[in-house]
Amino acid sequence: MRWVMLGGGVILLLLGIVWLLQGINVLPGSFMSGQSFWALMGLICIVAGGALGYFGLRRKSASPQA
Repeated sequence: MRWVMLGGGVILLLLGIVWLLQGINVLPGSFMSGQSFWALMGLICIVAGGALGYFGLRRKSASPQA
């Protein structure tokens, strides 16, 4: 479960970065370029991906201690 959370967080973080850059017109050539909606969605994805990755790293394994 830890790797799923971490992997999902990284994917969401990267997707958010691309959407943010397209929304603020740094990566032109798409229907999303220069649209504030996509910049906002990018920021939301960056925050959510960062939180998911953080909790994926902080999660303790479920193995019993002897």
